[in-house]
Amino acid sequence: MTKQIRVAVAGANGRMGQEVVKMLAQDTALVFTGNLDTRVSEEEINQQLDEMKPDVLVDFTTPHTVYRHMELCLARGVRPVVGTTGLTTEQLQEMSERYKEAGLGAIIAPNFAIGAILCMKFSAMAAKYMPHVEIIELHHDRKLDAPSGTALKTAEMIAAVREELKQGHPEEVETISGARGADYEGFRIHSVRLPGMVAHQEVLFGATGQTLSIRHDSINRESFMPGVNMAIKAVMNMNGLIYGLEHLFD
Repeated sequence: MTKQIRVAVAGANGRMGQEVVKMLAQDTALVFTGNLDTRVSEEEINQQLDEMKPDVLVDFTTPHTVYRHMELCLARGVRPVVGTTGLTTEQLQEMSERYKEAGLGAIIAPNFAIGAILCMKFSAMAAKYMPHVEIIELHHDRKLDAPSGTALKTAEMIAAVREELKQGHPEEVETISGARGADYEGFRIHSVRLPGMVAHQEVLFGATGQTLSIRHDSINRESFMPGVNMAIKAVMNMNGLIYGLEHLFD
């Protein structure tokens, strides 16, 4: 029998954490070793990790605690799967170097929904041929960051392949500041925050006589679990850190 992967969850009592625990219980290849309580001191977190002995830590907490947890995982040979956005470029680079040096895998992904990853990849494909583009992302009103990590990752992937282009009329004026959204490499990102929503994104392309819309909707948090499951299993065979689940797709 293949050895089970031992998985601890940071913030297992939270909305995402509860979904992760349910997913772990449904897969015999995975075993839930316990909730990592993030509200206690570093010494107590160390003690929890020593007692649970996880192979993988799934973390959907906050950027500040995630960074600390990744440092603690390094010291114990634990492989993190992180769904929290907000780490700086410098922090990502630092962790990438440290995990590679340690020979450990790590995954940080702004979105674990398979459809959302395909939305990003399809958008990057389209941007090569239709460079006039805007991103609209919509989330629940308790989300702290704007734009979302998914929108930023999508924008990065688009910018990497899109021809350099400043969109809009050269004499365009915002009569209300911010009406045109945030500028990213010459195109716009718009953030909507409303109760009743979970996570949604639409990427709009325009060209002569035609438009293209690529949209993804997460109806509930269960939508993220197949990607989390994929990441837990993939990180066990990785050396170094990857940012974005699209790196696991062919």
